[in-house]
Amino acid sequence: MLLTRLDTEAVQQLGGALGAAAHVRRLVPDGASVREAVAEIVAAVRARGDDALLEYTRRLDAQRAQDLALVVTQEELDAALTSLSRELVAGLQVAIANVALVAEAGVGADAAVELPQGQRVTLREVPVPAAAVYVPGGRAPYPSTVVMGVVTARAAGVIDVAVCSPPGPDGEIDPAILGACRLCGVERVYRMGGAQAIAALALGTRTVAAVDVIVGPGNLYVQEAKQQLSGLVGIDGFAGPSDLLVVLSAQADGRAIELAALDMLAQAEHGEGSAVVAASASSRVCEALESVLRDRGAQHATVGDAMFALVQTDSAREAIGFANAFAPEHLQLIGADVEALARTVSAAGCVFVGAESATAFGDYVAGSNHVLPTAGAARFASALSPRQFRRRMAEVRVGEGAARLAAAGAPIARAEGFEVHALSMEARIGENPAR
Repeated sequence: MLLTRLDTEAVQQLGGALGAAAHVRRLVPDGASVREAVAEIVAAVRARGDDALLEYTRRLDAQRAQDLALVVTQEELDAALTSLSRELVAGLQVAIANVALVAEAGVGADAAVELPQGQRVTLREVPVPAAAVYVPGGRAPYPSTVVMGVVTARAAGVIDVAVCSPPGPDGEIDPAILGACRLCGVERVYRMGGAQAIAALALGTRTVAAVDVIVGPGNLYVQEAKQQLSGLVGIDGFAGPSDLLVVLSAQADGRAIELAALDMLAQAEHGEGSAVVAASASSRVCEALESVLRDRGAQHATVGDAMFALVQTDSAREAIGFANAFAPEHLQLIGADVEALARTVSAAGCVFVGAESATAFGDYVAGSNHVLPTAGAARFASALSPRQFRRRMAEVRVGEGAARLAAAGAPIARAEGFEVHALSMEARIGENPAR
C-alpha cells in the first residue's frame, strides 16, 4: 500500500488547499500514451471493417476461441439470464428501477420563449436515434455498467441501444453482463472491446451498425479511441482511473473511521491508478484512519495498487476547499460539521453525505449514475445522464417580428461583410404588417 500523509504544515507549504490538491493529483502516475497505437487500430477498422475487428478481437481478447461471432444471439442472452443467481437478478432489478427513476427526473420538457419583437423560440429536446454502451472486461465483469448506461439511454428516449464488451480468451462474455443486458431489454450485444470496438461503433462495419453516442468506461485504448473519434460520434467524456475523497469530521468516532477506511479500500479495488484520499482537520483522525487502512488493507487481496493519501487541514471548511480543488469523482462527507457544508461543494462527480452513504451504494443501487468524471474533470463535467443522449434544438417562428428583427439584424450582417444575409432579412419587411 502506497500511503502519503500531509500534515497542516505540509499543506501550507504547498500553498494551501489548491496546492495540496495539485500535489495529491500528481502522486498518481500518468498512463502511457497510446495515441499512435489507437490511430493504427482506427485506421484498420475504417479500411477493413469486420476483418480488422475480428483480427484484433482474436489477437487481444479471444485468443482461444474457435469460431468467433461478433453478435451475441437472443438465445445466448436468455441462457445467460437463467444462469444467474436469484440474488444477483433481484439486485440488478433494484438497480434498474432506481437508476430509471433518477434518470427520468433529468429529462427536460420543451420550453417556449416569446420575445419582444414578436417571434417565438421553442427549445425542444430530442433523443439521438442510436447509442452504445461500452462495458469493460478484464479484472471482473461489470453488469452494473450495463444498468447505468442502458437504463439512462432508455430514460432519455433512445430506442436503439447497443452494448459491447470484450470477450474472454474463450470468446465468451461473462453471463452476468449478458444477463444484465437481457434484464435491460438490450437486443444488440457485440463481442468486441478496446479501440477496435469504439472504431466499429463510430464508423460502422458490415456487422456493426454505427451509433450516434458512445458512453461507458474503459482502459486507455478505449478512452483514446473515443477522443480520436469524437468528431464523428458523441462521447460522454474521458473516463480515467477511479478516485475518491473522504472528508471526515475532527470529531469522527471509531465507527466513522472504520466505515471511511472500508469505503477507501473498496475504491482501491478498482486497481492501479486509482486515487484514494481522505482529509480531516484532526491529526487524531488521520492517524487512526491510517492504522485501520493498513490493518484492513492487508486482509483483502482484492485491494489493488491504488495511491492513498491523508491530508490534515486547519478546519472543516478548508477540507471542503481542498475537495473543491481536488474535484473528486466521488466525495464522501462524514460528520455533522462537514455534512453541514455539503451545499458549498462545487466540484465533485457525486457527493455522498453521511456515514451510511457508502460510495459503493452509488456504484450499484442508490439510483445515481456511477459513470462519473475522473482525474479532476468534475470541475467542468457531470455524471452520465439523459443529457448525453439528447440534443436540444431551437425552433424559431418569426412571424410578425420580421420587420423589427431585420432592422436590428441587417446592420450586423453588413458589418460582417455579408450583404446577402442583410438582404435576406430585409426581403421579409415588405410583406410584414409590423413594418
